Amino acid sequence: MLARVFLAVVGVLYAGLAVYCAVAPQKAADTVGLELKGGSGRSEFLTVYGGLEMGMALFFLLAAWRPEHARSAVLACLAIHACLVLFRGASFVMFDGIGTSTYKLAVGEWLIFLASIGVWWKGRG
Repeated sequence: MLARVFLAVVGVLYAGLAVYCAVAPQKAADTVGLELKGGSGRSEFLTVYGGLEMGMALFFLLAAWRPEHARSAVLACLAIHACLVLFRGASFVMFDGIGTSTYKLAVGEWLIFLASIGVWWKGRG
């Protein structure tokens, strides 16, 4: 049950981010320091930030709804967020001028990563 609730929360968070990126792409891009150049830039942002996040949302929500998929989805969530934490950490070492909103995103990524570990650990065996 814990895994399903966790996946539902993560799914709703990603759905919210996807909708935000779709309905307010310039504001969302400004928040993370991205510049949307022309139709190609806007298309890429909508596709990667909106589409990929909505795909993740649907994956996690489906797994929350279907208990037989929950354990695998928690593992996927853990793997995705481990990579986000790793690459975000590398970016903090490599780049200067990182804004406050990026640090807030990093905190969220760490929280989901650590929660994923906890949910995965609790569901073992």
